[in-house]
Amino acid sequence: MTPTPSPSRLPTRLRILDYLRKHQAASALELSRALGMTVANIRHHLAVLAANDLVQAVGRRREGLGRPKQVYGLSRRLLGDGLDELSGRLLSEWLGGLPEEQRDPALRRLADRLAGPAAGQGGALPARLARLVQRLDALHYQARWEAGPTGARILLGHCPYAAIIADHPELCRMDAFLLEAFLGLPLTQTAKLERAASGLPQCIFVAR
Repeated sequence: MTPTPSPSRLPTRLRILDYLRKHQAASALELSRALGMTVANIRHHLAVLAANDLVQAVGRRREGLGRPKQVYGLSRRLLGDGLDELSGRLLSEWLGGLPEEQRDPALRRLADRLAGPAAGQGGALPARLARLVQRLDALHYQARWEAGPTGARILLGHCPYAAIIADHPELCRMDAFLLEAFLGLPLTQTAKLERAASGLPQCIFVAR
């Protein structure tokens, strides 16, 4: 059996993450003292960890004289949260209390709110598609569009609701309503979390 390395022999960034996990938060000075490294070196590693969404600034505190220093903790991505379960429960409570014929109109109203004011600006189709992709990216869809033989294809490289989509497939209809709010065209979903050539799942909608 391979022995577990001691904390002092772990790579520096893993040691920083381990320290923050145990102590919740620390400044660069505190980390430098705990890990036996210069503050400048610690700040470099913190910057790399922050760029990879592993740590984040969580506040400031005073350490002796001078201005308060930045304090770091583990990112929300590492800590996790209960938003997936909460949002799923809220959807069930909200839509489950509506008659069947009122659910799509309710999803359309929600899509209109997510679309925002840019959806009503009109213009030529390429301009509307560009605004749509910009808004979808702000909502974390990792979107792009391309011309297709039967109409514009909107490709969504990431599903922001992947954690709850199996229990709430109606969110795909909300996505279609969101796209329609920008394009003013009916859309058909032709792929749902199917593997692209890259091996990653994607959803595809075609504007008719």
